Amino acid sequence: MLDNLTQRLGRVVKNLRGQARLTEDNIGEMLREVRMALLEADVALPVVKDFIGRVKEKALGQEVIGSLTPGQALVGVVHRELTELMGGASSGLNLATQPPAVILMSGLQGAGKTTTTAKLGKWLKERQKKKVLTVSCDVYRPAAIEQLKAVSAQAGIDFFPSSAGQKPADIAAAALDHAKRHYYDVIFVDTAGRLAIDEAMMAEIKDLHALLKPIETLFVVDAMLGQDAVNTAKAFNEALPLSGVILTKLDGDSRGGAALSVRHVTGKPIKFAGVGEKLTGLEEFHPERMASRILGMGDILGLVEEAQRGVDQEKAQEFVQKMKSGKGFDLNDFKDQIGQMKKMGGLGAMLDKLPAQFGAMAQKAGGAVEDKSIRRIEGIINSMTPAERSKPELIKASRKRRIATGAGVPVQEVNRLLNQFEQTQKMMKQFSKGGMAKMMRGMKGMIPGMR
Repeated sequence: MLDNLTQRLGRVVKNLRGQARLTEDNIGEMLREVRMALLEADVALPVVKDFIGRVKEKALGQEVIGSLTPGQALVGVVHRELTELMGGASSGLNLATQPPAVILMSGLQGAGKTTTTAKLGKWLKERQKKKVLTVSCDVYRPAAIEQLKAVSAQAGIDFFPSSAGQKPADIAAAALDHAKRHYYDVIFVDTAGRLAIDEAMMAEIKDLHALLKPIETLFVVDAMLGQDAVNTAKAFNEALPLSGVILTKLDGDSRGGAALSVRHVTGKPIKFAGVGEKLTGLEEFHPERMASRILGMGDILGLVEEAQRGVDQEKAQEFVQKMKSGKGFDLNDFKDQIGQMKKMGGLGAMLDKLPAQFGAMAQKAGGAVEDKSIRRIEGIINSMTPAERSKPELIKASRKRRIATGAGVPVQEVNRLLNQFEQTQKMMKQFSKGGMAKMMRGMKGMIPGMR
């Protein structure tokens, strides 16, 4: 997201090297570049004007202190202003009410509202150990109720049944009563969406809001809509007392302008960001971290948090011991490391949170590696016998042919995997001997699909 802005700012920083301070002349070019990048990202024009004005005011004449270069000082100003533009600080869900906490989900059809409802329910169940119930009041869209039932089951949360013949208000009242009687902590009410805003939809959701008195009224919007996303959010905000916004599809081909505009236009915080179709593809929205990613600084804190949640600590400890000893690392361990990486969102998601200097690696290790190479590697290892996984040196020509046939790949792919495994083994031996620098130089060999 916003790769264009990241690249433009990187070029500007390079051009400012060697100058003693930030002046009106040397920041003029930067401001033009940033303005163009923001407009190309489909950021609302009033937002662009306000942002540029604040950056110019705070950057102009700022002294370059210590070891900072003018470019670094400028990035600091832009980072602070981007953070402020997107809300300043993260704003989580407010559940401070007598259970069950009612969360009303609103938005247009196709924004990902129903899937986001299940994602949030799963997030609350796993992160905060909440007992969650979902209910659909969408009696208009074919299969909407069945869709929420299916994704709720996948998320491991409870679903309250309803039917297309019922009135939305009756469904909501019955679900709330059920949630109270069965001691649920949170109930998500998924409302009907339309292809465009209309009076009937707004009247219905206003009635539901008055009936349920939700602690959170969240607006789900597709980030790929760009400027239209902001206009839609504004209309919903005028009709409902929204408490927050959830941006979906931030991992898609969106220009990302909605992330920078919606907070400014509605005055409501962005609480979560959807980053994929999987039910685990939901991130808390941290304005400071997003600003860092836009400026090519990465999101190391986010990466660490993903690692803490996704990594099996017992297996990780075993892996560390094998690295220290340089012995016992086999193809079972190799497969385990791929599995741990997938739990953290995959290689592309991990590298997306790293600083910009890893950009080239991120491009190489993009979707093609994720979707093809990793699945291929797992298929090859699964086609091996337990003995072959434990002792790869047993795998000679005839065994390679059998494994290749079982995995549905050419023999060359089996050879490539074994070569990657050998490189990883060598790196681990170097690590056990204290050769950290050598291990870092050989890092590519440890990444499946990278050559």
